[in-house]
Amino acid sequence: MAAMETEGASLTLESLPTDPLLLILSFLDYRDLINCCYVSRRLSQLSSHDPLWRRHCKKYWLISEEEKAQKNQCWKSLFIDTYSDVGRYIDHYAAIKKAWDDLKKYLEPRCPRMVLSLKEGAREEDLDAVEAQIGCKLPDDYRCSYRIHNGQKLVVPGLLGSMALSNHYRSEDLLDVDTAAGGFQQRQGLKYCLPLTFCIHTGLSQYIAVEAAEGRNKNEVFYQCPDQMARNPAAIDMFVIGATFTDWFTSYVNNVVSGGFPIIRDQIFRYVHDPECVATTGDITVSVSTSFLPELSSVHPPHYFFTYRIRIEMSKDALPEKACQLDSRYWRITNAKGDVEEVQGPGVVGEFPIISPGRVYEYTSCTTFSTTSGYMEGYYTFHFLYFKDKIFNVAIPRFHMACPTFRVSIARLVS
Repeated sequence: MAAMETEGASLTLESLPTDPLLLILSFLDYRDLINCCYVSRRLSQLSSHDPLWRRHCKKYWLISEEEKAQKNQCWKSLFIDTYSDVGRYIDHYAAIKKAWDDLKKYLEPRCPRMVLSLKEGAREEDLDAVEAQIGCKLPDDYRCSYRIHNGQKLVVPGLLGSMALSNHYRSEDLLDVDTAAGGFQQRQGLKYCLPLTFCIHTGLSQYIAVEAAEGRNKNEVFYQCPDQMARNPAAIDMFVIGATFTDWFTSYVNNVVSGGFPIIRDQIFRYVHDPECVATTGDITVSVSTSFLPELSSVHPPHYFFTYRIRIEMSKDALPEKACQLDSRYWRITNAKGDVEEVQGPGVVGEFPIISPGRVYEYTSCTTFSTTSGYMEGYYTFHFLYFKDKIFNVAIPRFHMACPTFRVSIARLVS
């Protein structure tokens, strides 16, 4: 009995070996490590063991080994210094910082002017001043992003993507916080809405609702859509494109860096391509990507505008005598109600492209639906250049188009 008491008395925190304790501490979050400093002198010493803080610096602040070497600081010191600067954003910082890092890395060799247009991060006091100016708190994830980059200069092309048709061009810049504050809305229909982007060609903006009002949820990101048939100017519907700033920004970045949005002439074009939307006929492959244009659409009256980009490519391994020219097109267009429209005509967008081995031809066109979604399919008719009397059809894969979720204005519902 005495031997057991002696053995039990030896199992104190001070007498436990260091390695098992360090292993246990390695599973704790930074908050628990800090709390351990107040338990005992032994735990205080162990929780300051520098390798324990390496994981937290990487997890929360994305600090690399190279950055640590450049700053010539220990991991714990780096964590504390970074926390003292942006600690209020610790729940958002890693996701936002990664998105910015991935975006810049992807764009630097492809759109260098766009990267150069980015502004340095705003200071905490700048963001506080904007909150005082608009009388509302900014979302923490929005503030976090603007600590990293305070928007961009008002230039073309814009960071938030472009769209070009024959008589329509849109390129959206990410607004700096001061310019955004100048466009903060208090009028009915857009109350408590802060613009995130701006297009100098169309005046189009994407907004974030910094307070819940007029049927909007706090932090939602949307395109405004004025009711063209309402007498009340407050009747503004909305196409919802993000539940939060983080959701909106990281989704966009993921589309860019994954190659989902093509880079064309140093610009990001917001076409979405479905990998399954490809059809091959012989040596010719046709693929389609689509985009919804909110600035040319309306909920009331129902008018949903889409553009599509078609790529026609002949295999580089095709025989030279397979070279051919497009003569005509046939479309079968079906809306969400099942109504069908058939269209047939010469060429595409006024052209009769020649396709030869390894050559690619791309063009854009558009369509509208009175329903929120629809699809198109069809075929092209070609003739061989060396056998002009021999014609054949090339399938166009079925491609679907659907507008984003929208919400009808309360002003219209109660009128």
